[in-house]
Amino acid sequence: MNKFLGKSKKGFTLIELMIVVAIIGILAAIAIPNFIRFQLKAKTSEGKVNVAAIRTAEEAYFSEFGTYVAGAVSPANNGGTAKTDFTDVGGFGTIGWAPEGQVYFNYEVVISTSATAYVASAGADIDGNGVDQAWGYVHPAPGGTTVGEDGTLGATVCLGAGIPVGGGSVFNQVLPCHSSYGQSEF
Repeated sequence: MNKFLGKSKKGFTLIELMIVVAIIGILAAIAIPNFIRFQLKAKTSEGKVNVAAIRTAEEAYFSEFGTYVAGAVSPANNGGTAKTDFTDVGGFGTIGWAPEGQVYFNYEVVISTSATAYVASAGADIDGNGVDQAWGYVHPAPGGTTVGEDGTLGATVCLGAGIPVGGGSVFNQVLPCHSSYGQSEF
């Protein structure tokens, strides 16, 4: 009976366990930065999608009333690294737009004095580096090659980050206000 209770050779050695732990550590070191980068890209998509939705709401309002509506920076207290409730400071309710749930980005619409051109923009510091990431949409005056036929929107508008408005290539599409947004920013 002693020969069955004695020496069992089953189990893992300490070296085998250390090798498994090392492999898991290497995989985690690779996976965690990629996971964080993908999270930031997902947060970025909120700004782009909502700017496109604002454009749609502005165009629908314009087709009915013949004018665009300015929207004050909303929500005014959003820091960007954490979601906050959307509160319309002014203008977005008029065009019938409000995001569902909480948001990372601040949203704004600036219109020309004749209300025939506008810039919609979104900005947030989603990665916490102290610099807002900003997205914008530029709708020029009818038949115009500049944002405002009266120049009231200025040369660069996009929550201070600056969409260059020197040519038609930046009109009528949602674009980053800086070439690094959505790419090397992360």
